[in-house]
Amino acid sequence: MQRVFPIHMMTPTWVFPAYPLLLTCPFAAHLIDSANVAGHPLSINKTAIALCATATQGTGCLIAFMISAAFIYRLMTQKLPRDMQRPGVFISIGPFAFTAAGIAQLGSRSESIIPDNFLDTPVTADVIRVVSVLVGLWLWGLAMWFFLVSVGSLWKYTRSGHKMPFQMTWWSFVFPNTALVVATETMGDVFNNEGIHLFSAVMTIGLVVVWIVVFVTMVRCLRTRKLLWPPDVHV
Repeated sequence: MQRVFPIHMMTPTWVFPAYPLLLTCPFAAHLIDSANVAGHPLSINKTAIALCATATQGTGCLIAFMISAAFIYRLMTQKLPRDMQRPGVFISIGPFAFTAAGIAQLGSRSESIIPDNFLDTPVTADVIRVVSVLVGLWLWGLAMWFFLVSVGSLWKYTRSGHKMPFQMTWWSFVFPNTALVVATETMGDVFNNEGIHLFSAVMTIGLVVVWIVVFVTMVRCLRTRKLLWPPDVHV
């Protein structure tokens, strides 16, 4: 029987097929940095790696952008996802945060990546650096907006009588926000701004606390057989 997924059931988890593409720019930036630190900058073709990673990252980001547009339409016309799916709203942060971090990281290193007179223009590296930082800044702002929307979707659970049952989707509180922390730290590095660095440090501490809470809750649910056990099994 063929399953149908209507728009009112849509969640940001639909973007998962594009997620492997969204890690290429951060990986390429770290690969280039590692080659430089190891003293073998000429052992890899930095220009080819950076351009291929940007093309792949852009593909994943545009796919995620189209899916996010469908999710925003769902938010405007339907209710928020069900309680067990609510943490998955945070997944919408990841694609744009990963892209912001990766594009800004590569762009800030353009002088060492782009060869002289690339595309027959002597200022190509400078143009790429400025454009990359601006694109990264825009996507970082979009990721922050999705973060605020995701936090706002949890507002009802601050009131008495509302409780969110634990599901493995709780890990969505952690991993997409990791990308946001990395993107924020990258923005601090690019603009050499201590305020953004401090904000990133506060976010990191909060993320560690959330990770501990989710992990402890998961272990407690496993011990009490509320997770990964049939509903008719009694302790």
